Amino acid sequence: MATSPASRRDRRRTAADAGLLVVAAAFVLPLAWVVLSALDPHASLRVKVPDGVTLEHFDAILTPEITFTPLLNSLILCGGATLLTVVCAALAAYPLSRFRSRLNRPFLLTVLFATSLPITAIMVPVYALFVRVNLIDTMQGTVFFFAASQLPFAIWLMKNFMDGVPRELEEAAWTDGASSFQSLLRIVLPLMGPGVAVVTVFSFVMMWGNFFVPFMLLLTPDQMPASVSINDFFGNRGMVAYGQLAAFSIVYSTPVVLLYVLISRRLGGGFALGGAVKG
Repeated sequence: MATSPASRRDRRRTAADAGLLVVAAAFVLPLAWVVLSALDPHASLRVKVPDGVTLEHFDAILTPEITFTPLLNSLILCGGATLLTVVCAALAAYPLSRFRSRLNRPFLLTVLFATSLPITAIMVPVYALFVRVNLIDTMQGTVFFFAASQLPFAIWLMKNFMDGVPRELEEAAWTDGASSFQSLLRIVLPLMGPGVAVVTVFSFVMMWGNFFVPFMLLLTPDQMPASVSINDFFGNRGMVAYGQLAAFSIVYSTPVVLLYVLISRRLGGGFALGGAVKG
């Protein structure tokens, strides 16, 4: 007996829902372990409801040496590098979006190729270069490299968002005597706020969780960011302070969550510029 189309659709919908539940569980279980283990006095690798609730793990990690200084270093490194990345990406994307040249496509393809380079493949020459120019074990050198590593993809994203801003709005500003730089600052960037927010969040998150770069370029323990200091919770011979690790992970994730919340309005905004060029 042949099944009806409605029955087949219901089965496909059920299968899709089951697949989504499996994917959701794969994301929820690690988060549940972090939250439960941070409150469990006998935390382990198992995801289980704690027998009791304790804040001892937070008390143990909330010290300048373990948490506050590494978090401050992370904010300095990632905040400075994100600002530098967004500014340079906007300045590089503007001529690619607004001016036509035979070099635009080769340049964009080169940028796209640069995004696929593994960071480990270029760390050896970068390390040698930083030693020569006295940038090794410096915060500013790490900021520069963070920005350079994120810049190719940031340019690509920024250029695509910038293409959505009508050129007619800039031409009206040029008629009133504005320069290209003024039109970029006063017209293009304000109108592509969601795009700037996306580039900012993406760049900050990628830098915030980067372990390898600061581990290679910074040598002084007092300059290490939180992404490197989290390794201290893994002791010798497989011993791990699971409760403290979970508590530190919650504190470590807080700046990224706050950043997303602060600019979530911009992320949800639209360009809605169709009527701006009519009349």
